[in-house]
Amino acid sequence: MPDSPSTRRNFLQQTSIAGAGLLVPTLGAVQQKPAGENDKPKGDEGISPAEDLMREHGLLNRILLIYDDHLRMLAAKRRFDGSVLVSAADIIRHFVEEYHEKLEEEFLFPRFRKAGKLVSLVDTLQAQHKAGRELTAKIRELAALATLKYVSTDSEKLADALREFLRMYRPHEAREDTVLFPAFRSIVSAHEYDALGDDFEKKEDELFGDEGFFKVVDQVAQLEKKLGIYELAQFTPK
Repeated sequence: MPDSPSTRRNFLQQTSIAGAGLLVPTLGAVQQKPAGENDKPKGDEGISPAEDLMREHGLLNRILLIYDDHLRMLAAKRRFDGSVLVSAADIIRHFVEEYHEKLEEEFLFPRFRKAGKLVSLVDTLQAQHKAGRELTAKIRELAALATLKYVSTDSEKLADALREFLRMYRPHEAREDTVLFPAFRSIVSAHEYDALGDDFEKKEDELFGDEGFFKVVDQVAQLEKKLGIYELAQFTPK
């Protein structure tokens, strides 16, 4: 652990600056994609708001696997480079919390409340967004300490925060995918639904640049490769 609060604060600030160079929203230079990786047609994607939000849940799930892997290392008392976990938490913060969840809170949740449908679910989802942001801040701070020598209590706190995040977000996104998003079509007109798809795409481009989603997917893939969990075949039962 750093020798003093000042040293610790300086270390966290330096880690934050270093992480910002890799991650959203200031994407800057993005690593070259491997051939065939995330190829897609140029131009208007033409996807619906629900499809857009659900593919972002797919990206979230890949980060949850990164969290899983770190939880296993903590359980086995294996040392690891905390910068990978810091970077994963930064993607959660910038892409999931400050973009994806803001879309839900600004465009979906108010319409459900106005229509008087699934209000209790929406209230729970919004409360979980708030809880998730608190957990992300805790995960990021504790992960940064893992680069140094830190006491077992820090390891235990990090493991607890990861478990709480995983336990909440898997049912959270599953409920949105199977209940909230399918119901959204029933409370808006076809024209409004299509227009929202355009709004989502414009917001994504504004925050992350052209092809922003796919750039963030590439960033997640780089973290998976550092951990050795990128190759999908390794998850196939023997």
